[in-house]
Amino acid sequence: MKIEELLQRKGIIHRDPEVMSGVPVFVGSRVPLKTFFDYLEGESGFAEFINDFPYLESQAIKVLENLTKMMLSLESDSNAYIA
Repeated sequence: MKIEELLQRKGIIHRDPEVMSGVPVFVGSRVPLKTFFDYLEGESGFAEFINDFPYLESQAIKVLENLTKMMLSLESDSNAYIA
């Protein structure tokens, strides 16, 4: 499963052609998910994102939690085949 699908299923992000031309955004906002990842790649990262979008703090944390779980699951699955 792709991360976008997982985040949509969990109600963290959504796509709507009427909102930002269908770009995936945080539910209840017009802030694209890509903006979150752009901040993470920047110097101040997560702290700056929360400072600029404090109302998205819990959703941003949920994104990180789900990414971590997905990465750990993928890593665990790939290690299962190593003998």
